[in-house]
Amino acid sequence: MSEPLMHIGEAARLTGVSPKMVRHYEGLGLLPPAPRTDSGYRLYDEATLHTLRFIRRARDLGFGMADIAQLLDLWRNRRRASASVKKLATAHVAALQQRIDELEAMKRTLSRLAAECQGNARSPCPILDDLAQGHPPDMAHPPGCHRP
Repeated sequence: MSEPLMHIGEAARLTGVSPKMVRHYEGLGLLPPAPRTDSGYRLYDEATLHTLRFIRRARDLGFGMADIAQLLDLWRNRRRASASVKKLATAHVAALQQRIDELEAMKRTLSRLAAECQGNARSPCPILDDLAQGHPPDMAHPPGCHRP
């Protein structure tokens, strides 16, 4: 007895991946081409749903498509070394930390600028002044620097 096949809408519902993204992943080669009905509808099996869940979890963890393709290859290869998987994961952790550091710098800068802003009916605005000067986050107006 063969396993049941389902249309894209049901596969999307069961995996939390939109039909558009299912088609996109198939187009990128992350999923094998789906068999089709005589009327052209894609059909998905449980193995494909498992792969879609894998992709979704990897996306939830912030992996990009190239890394997901590598992770899928490693997942499918039972003879792979876990060191290869760990290398990808630790590189991603480092990239996430860099992004967190950048976001924290942006937050510090914007919080400081918002605190400096009077927020009243007057025209001067340190936030707009800073944006106009194009300073990078956390480097704008070091201590002791006076505004024009």
